[in-house]
Amino acid sequence: MRHTVVERELELRLILSPERSIPVPARLGYRTDDPYAVHVSFHVGSEHQVDWTFSRDLLVEGVFRPSGHGDVRVWPSKADGCGVVLVALDSPAGDALLQAPAGIVSAWLERTLRAVPAGTEADQLGLDDALDELLAR
Repeated sequence: MRHTVVERELELRLILSPERSIPVPARLGYRTDDPYAVHVSFHVGSEHQVDWTFSRDLLVEGVFRPSGHGDVRVWPSKADGCGVVLVALDSPAGDALLQAPAGIVSAWLERTLRAVPAGTEADQLGLDDALDELLAR
């Protein structure tokens, strides 16, 4: 089975305080061989990138209303009159609040949903084929 990758480079804003933020280059990634997850890689000025993986459904919902709890929370907001998506990440290494342009995130999510429509993720995993093969033995 051939797998599709949907990626998008973008600039996020790391919110340091209500008055201060800094740009953070990032990459959104989605792979049809991991259909339930989105992958975000942050390039934070070191030679090592920081990677986070979380539910695509959480991000889809978070574009419209507050979503998630625990390590990853996502919600829509406005900044300078423009729609943004805020992503709060909590880890033992620290916390981060990131701001992404809502239009870019929404357009990228639409591309992932064209690749694998919501509700069809399990079909991508080939579990039925693997089970049929196992039972045929």
